[in-house]
Amino acid sequence: MTAWSSSSSDGSAGTYELTFAYRDEPAYAAAVEGLVADRVAAGIARRDPSLWGAEAEDEASKRLAWVDLPEQSRPLVELIESLRAKLADQGVDHVVLCGMGGSSLAPEVITAAAGVALTVLDSSDPTSVRAALAEQLEATVVVVSSKSGSTLETDSQRRAYEQAFRDAGIDPSDRIVVVTDPGSPLDEASRKAGYQVFNADPEVGGRYSALTAFGLVPSGLAGADLTALLDQAAAIAPDLAADSVDNPGLRLGALLGVAAQQGVDKLVLADVDSGAPGFGDWAEQLVAESTGKHGTGILPVVVESIDAPNARPSTYDSVVVALGSGHPLDASPPASGWGAVVDAPLGAQMLLWEHATVVAGRVLGINPFDQPDVESAKSAARGLLEDRSAAPEPEFTEGAVKVRAAGGLRLDGVDTLAGAVEALLATLDTGRGYLAVTAYLDRGDSARLADVRAALAARTGRPTTFGWGPRFLHSTGQYHKGGPATGVYLQVTGDPAEDLDVPGRDFTFGEFIAAQAAGDAQVLADRGRPVLALHLTARAEGLDQLLEALR
Repeated sequence: MTAWSSSSSDGSAGTYELTFAYRDEPAYAAAVEGLVADRVAAGIARRDPSLWGAEAEDEASKRLAWVDLPEQSRPLVELIESLRAKLADQGVDHVVLCGMGGSSLAPEVITAAAGVALTVLDSSDPTSVRAALAEQLEATVVVVSSKSGSTLETDSQRRAYEQAFRDAGIDPSDRIVVVTDPGSPLDEASRKAGYQVFNADPEVGGRYSALTAFGLVPSGLAGADLTALLDQAAAIAPDLAADSVDNPGLRLGALLGVAAQQGVDKLVLADVDSGAPGFGDWAEQLVAESTGKHGTGILPVVVESIDAPNARPSTYDSVVVALGSGHPLDASPPASGWGAVVDAPLGAQMLLWEHATVVAGRVLGINPFDQPDVESAKSAARGLLEDRSAAPEPEFTEGAVKVRAAGGLRLDGVDTLAGAVEALLATLDTGRGYLAVTAYLDRGDSARLADVRAALAARTGRPTTFGWGPRFLHSTGQYHKGGPATGVYLQVTGDPAEDLDVPGRDFTFGEFIAAQAAGDAQVLADRGRPVLALHLTARAEGLDQLLEALR
């Protein structure tokens, strides 16, 4: 195993340090040198859309403005700080964000790193929505974020808050702030309603939007230091634009791309004192949605610690990346021989990973700016909302859990929950496969379900991911459907204790999230991917049963 290290410092903006390990040094060196010779870094900096091939050129020509955000976003800072001060004078200091995918994950990690409070509502689960509505409504400002202006989850959440404000005698125009692209349906309707509107740059895709209004408005209203964040990104920007073998973005992107070409196509992300809790979740949606298409891609696996299952030196198809300064590569070398330690301030980390992701896309020969398979699940969910016929019958019910198989999974002769789980795991390719657990439940009262990721990773010895629905549909959902057909899927849904109407719609939040889950399973099944769908008819009891079966 060969290692390469680089570091840089820019005073108050902080330092960054990267160490890489690679098993195939000739292939890696050739890839880096080829990127330098092709002047890829300078091309990204000048927004050259031809870097990813003719088929990607049209999309890329409208998606590269993120490279200039460390400077272009600075005028936003004063506007956001002014609005925050105005709201504070009115006693409004509880910030709620309604958004999905990159619109919610970036502010979540920015505020966590800054140590300031932000309530993120990125769920259609009625329990989640009701809990958010009940929290400090009198002191609440709601940021509604949607690039397209037509995101159904965000529209539903906005409607719920508008109704709640009116019921409390509060004018929604005093409490709702909108972030969207100029000219979107949400932009036009919000201006008519008298809402404060921030327009984001339409030439920045959602998953690259951390340093646009989508990332900055909710974070700044919550109290994060936006100037420091942009300074951190600006400090690393010149190194990322340099056509040099020491360019950290070229180095990291080549590492991910070349490893994936050699079958090492999982990316384990472990936080080791990075100072940015949740960064792995943000990077997960960036990498998975950008690369997981046309039967190829890189699957991020966010783990609990560097010592968690999947992070230990046992998985031969994973690049192991430690985020932060707390783990030297030689302390626990990855079994694949491919790994990295990436330590940088948050703003620098974000810009670095954006550059590395598009570089990896070039190495893999894919367009890192489209998401061809995200719409399939959305369309299926819309269809199910319009035609609410009876749900498919389960194969059997055990206690408070209904069990159903779909796609490439068969439960012939299986009549127990534990047996159904075992049948799903038996379809897992022990050489290249992965297990994805997706839970369409409340992240509060069902939080303990997330603990099964590590247990199942240890049980199977294979990369295992966990995602909350519908949030993951705007993240790893693209990879599940468009990436390599090596995954098996465990979907968990549940009846809510109490449903909640979506104001002005003919469906409830419970019906909506059920349609999203069913649509997701349907698309996976249509592509022959093994799906075990477990529905909890009583959440607490069913969750107890499920945890017992999984462990």
